Amino acid sequence: MGTSTILILVTIVAYLGMMIAIGAKFSKKNKDTSDFYLGGRKLGPFVTAMSAEASDMSSWLLMGLPGVALIAGLAEASWTAIGLAVGTYINWLVVAKRIRLYSSKIEAVTLPEFFSKRFGDNAGILKVIAAVVIIVFFIPYTASGFSACGKLFESIFGIPYMTAMVVSGVVIVLYTALGGFLAASTTDFIQSIVMTIALIVVLGFGINYAGGWDQVCANAEGLAGYLNFTVTHGAGSVSEAIAGTAGTKPYGALTIASTLAWGLGYFGMPHILLRFMAIEKVEKIKLARRVASIWVVISMAVAIVIGIVGYGVVKSGVVADLQDSERIIIEVAKVISGEGWIFAIIAGIILSGILASIMSTADSQLLAASSSISEDMFKALKLKVSDKKKMLVARISVVIIAIIAMFIAKDPNSKVFEIVSFAWAGFGATFGPVVVCALFFKRTNKWGALAGLVSGAVMVFVWKFVISGFGGAFAIYELLPAFIISMVLTVVVSLITPAPSKEIQETFDAVKAGNVE
Repeated sequence: MGTSTILILVTIVAYLGMMIAIGAKFSKKNKDTSDFYLGGRKLGPFVTAMSAEASDMSSWLLMGLPGVALIAGLAEASWTAIGLAVGTYINWLVVAKRIRLYSSKIEAVTLPEFFSKRFGDNAGILKVIAAVVIIVFFIPYTASGFSACGKLFESIFGIPYMTAMVVSGVVIVLYTALGGFLAASTTDFIQSIVMTIALIVVLGFGINYAGGWDQVCANAEGLAGYLNFTVTHGAGSVSEAIAGTAGTKPYGALTIASTLAWGLGYFGMPHILLRFMAIEKVEKIKLARRVASIWVVISMAVAIVIGIVGYGVVKSGVVADLQDSERIIIEVAKVISGEGWIFAIIAGIILSGILASIMSTADSQLLAASSSISEDMFKALKLKVSDKKKMLVARISVVIIAIIAMFIAKDPNSKVFEIVSFAWAGFGATFGPVVVCALFFKRTNKWGALAGLVSGAVMVFVWKFVISGFGGAFAIYELLPAFIISMVLTVVVSLITPAPSKEIQETFDAVKAGNVE
């Protein structure tokens, strides 16, 4: 192992150690499960904003988005980013304040508990269904994060995939199980800063390695459809892109609508909605919204530009034999590390940024999934346990879920990353319409909510594995049709069944008026 590699390793180990230290620090502040899963609603606006977005972006920001832009150009990467940016802003603008007020009013600390109390579901049916959905979709989602960590360390240091995956998973579990929500949110805030540094540094060095900005533009303009928003460059691999012979593929209105539909997913993401519920004051949401929206737009724009620049870097020969476009930032970091010991440390920070993007999502997913077991399932089954035992169960749940996720991710050649888009659709279509109706449609009742949850979850599977096979218009991203069907059924079933109780409607009116103590 060379000097530069050792310095990279030391930098990453120092970063991981800091994450564990934060977990240990916040472990003493968790007095009960409310603190563990929601931080006692004490998050400041900057931590709320950046932890929400860091936990959202995952490795997709530093690997997936630049990778798509590198081989296919602007169309797919840009429309996806636009959909996510619009979805982020609307979610903050419309949902954040109302769910903070409502969850506080009815004393709900998890999304399943919010559904149960909002709709007066004393039998706990909604809570159990919501908890099961979270577990089903979040475990493989978390597995994708563990897998990404394993592949990252394997590619950089030659560490066996399984060893690397388990070690990184253990670190995530340690600070999450120790510190809970406050630790996860604080580390996410730090991780967002590291991700930002990584993006800026790679962009600067990448432009230089590609021969300057003018050369980057000339390279991009030389590829058919590369800088177009209605057609996409037809390359399916890096070698095809470099050859410049791939031609173009249409990127029409249906494809654009399908891509933009990613933004709908935000309305149903439990780990993001929990950040809204945890902010210390409603008045701070406006500032948090601005911070979050600005960061999302700038970071995704930079990531796309890095992909375009990355094409120039590969074409120049600085990065040779790139087989996977998603590894462009990793490969640029390796080149940077060869410039001297200071640059090796910088490369370590860049790679820590990729690790941060993975960890910031995995820790939030672990908490959301574990809460479904230790908090929602226990309450639904009406099990009476002390706060101390609840905390123990909460931490054990984090460990158990992590072990299952590691088992799913044990095969380095698995298609676990493909599950991410499916899980995003699952949450968006299952929870999104019910969340919106719960917050803004007073007539929504538990039967409508039940219809929405079940239809959303079922339609995601049906559309993905049955209907999309017909091709054409049916090949649209499953989130969009499932979301629409869930929304329609939530409203219709609510209207044809008895109205909610007077007490539930009065609570809705109080929240709408802002009368929350």
